[in-house]
Amino acid sequence: MDLARNLKGETVSRLYPSQPLIVQRGQPVADAVKLMREKKVGCVLVCEQRRIVGIFTERDLLRRVLAQGLPVTTPIEECMTPDPVSVHPKDSISCAIRYMQKGGYRHLPVVIDDKPVGILSVKRIVHYLVEHFPTMVYNLPPHSQPYQPKREGA
Repeated sequence: MDLARNLKGETVSRLYPSQPLIVQRGQPVADAVKLMREKKVGCVLVCEQRRIVGIFTERDLLRRVLAQGLPVTTPIEECMTPDPVSVHPKDSISCAIRYMQKGGYRHLPVVIDDKPVGILSVKRIVHYLVEHFPTMVYNLPPHSQPYQPKREGA
């Protein structure tokens, strides 16, 4: 199997994105955090009339709420990442990886006509790679330099 060809040919839907968890933009941060803890996920989508307007992640909680000393009663719309980059279920896996790498994202909303249908996580991509290319993944050397550059010890 050719990794590059598979990543370009297979679509995001093949990764089985998880169901999106949704909060409304006026809800407090505490509601989003409670939902994320209960469902053991790293993000929730912020929607208005079923259309995505933002994403709230663990990173947003740390940087925009806790680090700023804001109360958890703050409306989510003040702390979310507005207009997140998203993918369509028919986009290629390589396209999703490129977006994640370029923006430093761990989660991407999967949308059809601005309506959320899933969340794609880095974890799903890693599982896909391990499942489809185990020899390639498991046979990687532990270090980029397989030999010691200089002698150790006495």
